[in-house]
Amino acid sequence: MLSVPRLRLLSELHRVGSLAEVARVLNYTPSAVSQQLSLLERETGVPLLEREGRGVRLTGAALALVEHARVVLSVLERAEAELSSGSLPLRGTLRVAAFQTAMIDLVPRALEQLATEHPLLEVRIVQREARTAYEGLLGHEFDVLLGEGYSLLPEPVIAGVERLDFHHDRLLLAVPRTGALAALPHTVEAHSSSPWAMDSAETQTGRWAQARCRHAGFEPHVRYESSNPLLHAQLVRRGAAVAFIPDLVGAEILQGVDVVDLGSDDVRTIFTAVRTERSATDAVRALRAALAGAAAETTTGATAS
Repeated sequence: MLSVPRLRLLSELHRVGSLAEVARVLNYTPSAVSQQLSLLERETGVPLLEREGRGVRLTGAALALVEHARVVLSVLERAEAELSSGSLPLRGTLRVAAFQTAMIDLVPRALEQLATEHPLLEVRIVQREARTAYEGLLGHEFDVLLGEGYSLLPEPVIAGVERLDFHHDRLLLAVPRTGALAALPHTVEAHSSSPWAMDSAETQTGRWAQARCRHAGFEPHVRYESSNPLLHAQLVRRGAAVAFIPDLVGAEILQGVDVVDLGSDDVRTIFTAVRTERSATDAVRALRAALAGAAAETTTGATAS
């Protein structure tokens, strides 16, 4: 009988392309991945990998085995989902990858609800950017991805993943209440020469913010680069910068700051994504319901510009 964990490693190698990347995604060492795949070769009795430059490539036999592995892994995951369905009380562990601003207010609210309704269900949360989160989801490191999508940055469709949108989060212009920046009109265009606090352009949030400023006709002067919205709010509060801050961070974070709703076009979509085979599990449904309920409670009361 072939080892299912080793079949998963082979399938992941086919997906990501290198032993080092498999090791990174699944939290193995490259040598451990290589050793396990060597054992799989012994089990099958046929060569599965061939040297190609500094890396490896899958043989024809390996490619055929990957197709069988995908079927096996899919069937096993559906079986796990069916076994857990209808089992009360809910128990077990859900591993979730989430983006930073969701972890400030949305996730704690949802966890509070789950702790009350399903005290035996353990939810483990890890902060991840979208790219590595999707890799972890497909590599079975996570069960659920809590993600964000922006209108100016279309999301790719990923095979084998079910996405469920549950909240449209307003993106707010945050400006100081006193000082020179406060005297300017509360529009994005009025701050073409103002200092901005903004995420790195390497992140999805940063790319959206830069694209939004360019859409308004200017290149932003990013004086303070950080992925921490609490720092952004503090810089705005002290009159040092303006910033885009999502509504989802909560009203407490934005006390002492003027926030302006930029309109219906400036929103981000909050969603959960799971591997298709796990979408119907009661634990996933419970988490999704708790997140949707928490999102409905979170608002700053910002007014439209």
